[in-house]
Amino acid sequence: MRKGLWLLLTLLLVGCAGEKGVVERGDYRVDTTHPAQNAYSRARILVIHYTADGFASSLATLVGRDVSAHYLIPEAPPEHGGKPLVWELVAEDKLAWHAGVSYWRGSTRINDVSIGIELENPGYSMVGGEKRFYPFADAQIQALERVARDVIRRNGIAPQNVVAHSDIAPQRKDDPGPLFPWKALAQAGIGAWPDPARVVFYLNGRTPTQPVEQASLLDLLARYGYEVSAQMTARQKQRVIAAFQMHFRPARYDGVADAQTQAIAEALLEKYGQG
Repeated sequence: MRKGLWLLLTLLLVGCAGEKGVVERGDYRVDTTHPAQNAYSRARILVIHYTADGFASSLATLVGRDVSAHYLIPEAPPEHGGKPLVWELVAEDKLAWHAGVSYWRGSTRINDVSIGIELENPGYSMVGGEKRFYPFADAQIQALERVARDVIRRNGIAPQNVVAHSDIAPQRKDDPGPLFPWKALAQAGIGAWPDPARVVFYLNGRTPTQPVEQASLLDLLARYGYEVSAQMTARQKQRVIAAFQMHFRPARYDGVADAQTQAIAEALLEKYGQG
């Protein structure tokens, strides 16, 4: 009797669901009309990269055995039906190998919880012993805005979790570099940016280049999300600060602890909270 009632209830539920709520899975069907509330997207971080190579070579690398990314955007995206065409190489619900050894806001397995977007860009050239970074094309950034906005919406990614590869791996990576338009993207609703008035408040009349205690600044950066440890060498500490500056103060990214960098970090923490 009980078995018969259960079967009747099941048939009624499927019947009420209609074809829209029933999905074919080969030799069985699935009722999708009762999604659980306690569920969330696998991805909570969006990582931006440059390829440091041309499109054809980048595509070949990213579909090979060793590394992958969810999206690849050409320097000059072709139009398809009046819209920019980008390449999806890995579905968003699957893991891609783009982050490497990395850390952000307590997470160390960034590939597990992130979506990676690669931008075709040469990266940089060495000129007189210094890195000279290449700019990004306007059409490429416009395509990125569309993709990133959609990724963020679908996965509920917070502004502070839209990051550079150099943010999550400052000891190994520079991409997407100081010419990437983080401020413009933040103004378009993509990523974090400090409120200028709060930066002025925390600067508190100091000269922007006034030196500050490095340990104090690194503590702020660690609280915001960067990997910082007492065992770091002087060069490693400098690279963490430089990565932060490339993202939020690209006019000067020498890795020196100064008042403006400190004020920006304090304004970001106030706005977005600790990692």
